[in-house]
Amino acid sequence: MFAFIGNIGPWELILILAIALIVVGPGKLPEVAKSMGKAMNEFKKGTNEVKRDLENVMRYDDEPSKKVAEVKKDVADDAEKTETIAEEKAPEK
Repeated sequence: MFAFIGNIGPWELILILAIALIVVGPGKLPEVAKSMGKAMNEFKKGTNEVKRDLENVMRYDDEPSKKVAEVKKDVADDAEKTETIAEEKAPEK
């Protein structure tokens, strides 16, 4: 969860909280923490949505090549059938 922070020990965390308490003040600190939590939650939702979209694109990207191969096979089969029918109906010389 806090991978972007790095290796913060308990003393560093206490120092950061003390600075935040001095800068923001004791009355606004809960509101700031709540808004930061909401912002992190929205960021997480956004990144998960982008990740899901990319996975969908990657999954559907493979399917067209399979469909193209199937269509090529169908076209080749149809061409072969057409040649066979044309040979049967062609008058002999």
